[in-house]
Amino acid sequence: MALPWWVWVILAGVLGLAELHVPGSYLVWIALGAALTSAVHAAFGASLEGQLAIFAVASALSCIAGYFVYRRLGRRRRGEVPLNDRSMAMIGTRGTVCEALVNGHGKVRLGDSVWLAMGPDLGEGTAIVVGGVRGTRLVVGPAKPPASEPR
Repeated sequence: MALPWWVWVILAGVLGLAELHVPGSYLVWIALGAALTSAVHAAFGASLEGQLAIFAVASALSCIAGYFVYRRLGRRRRGEVPLNDRSMAMIGTRGTVCEALVNGHGKVRLGDSVWLAMGPDLGEGTAIVVGGVRGTRLVVGPAKPPASEPR
């Protein structure tokens, strides 16, 4: 007993709608597998076992393709501003020590804000550059003077 082709279309639609309520899952790729099963069954006809095999293979292949799609979408391009991730945007920012870093802890000023900082012992007024962020503390190091332009 084979399922009619439209059952696979309905399954694809239900899985596609479920993806809207469970974001980040692979349901859309499984829905694509159901849609491909529907198309193959409508075009060529298949037994129930054949339909299930087509669905399993199509879903697996579409999930593998989805992995590569999501992997490519997740990459940050060089020079791209890290929107909504202020900690990443702060890396490379220059500032000054406003409360000496003693035993690796102190405060630094970046623009008009004062931040807790970790790093080597540095005196007040020392130029720093942010190298990383750990929780709410900036990991800083002494800033190298900018290279002078050749004349």
